[in-house]
Amino acid sequence: MPTLPGVPSLRVSSAAGPVRAVLFDMDGTLVETEELWGEAMAALAGRLGGVFSAAGRQQTVGTSMRVAIGILHADLGLVRTEEQLQDDAAWVEDETAALMASRGMPWRPGARELLIEVRAAGLATALVTTTPRRIAAVVLDRIDAELGGSPFDITVCGDEVPARKPDPAPYRQAMAALGVEPAASLVIEDSQVGVTSGLAAGATVLGVPSLQPLEQQSLHAAERLVLTRTLAGLSVADLQALVADRPATVG
Repeated sequence: MPTLPGVPSLRVSSAAGPVRAVLFDMDGTLVETEELWGEAMAALAGRLGGVFSAAGRQQTVGTSMRVAIGILHADLGLVRTEEQLQDDAAWVEDETAALMASRGMPWRPGARELLIEVRAAGLATALVTTTPRRIAAVVLDRIDAELGGSPFDITVCGDEVPARKPDPAPYRQAMAALGVEPAASLVIEDSQVGVTSGLAAGATVLGVPSLQPLEQQSLHAAERLVLTRTLAGLSVADLQALVADRPATVG
């Protein structure tokens, strides 16, 4: 496995602590790309003769492109064929990839530092995203180039799973590939569908909302959910404590 400069290669840690693997969502959790997806969907709405509402856009956060386009069509009061839906989804994906290339993809606050520290601590890591591989590769290539190698043991994309978030399948697939149990896994997510997926997979989930609030009572009721305003300042020791203590909120 490639090694980041000055950072040990990844392995399942034997260090004390309940967390043995950290599984990261991508858009809105590691990098500031949710806004680009939103801009592309707004542009599609304009092409279709309407305006995508803020409420409609918020419902799409973390969902698959098929679900997101369905929400957009309903928001505009449109009925589209299956072929048109697929064409619209492909257009948004291509537009988003172009925006990523031209605008860049800033890290979410604290995400870069935490990812490097998790790697240095010897914990296993995975990227688990609903984004299809061809678009996720744009982000992954940039991360690899910036960090001097891949910080992930495995990556699981939306077109590589039997069911997408909020189904637990993506996170279960990642845990199985890493060889770790759900009880030893921490999922970091920014969306409600992602949080739901991680909890259903049996992991403890650290929710870090970006464009979508995660304060719903049903989420707070989950004993394995921890909410924080930001990843900035969080350490591996903090992540271990989250799983060990499971407080209601941090940060």
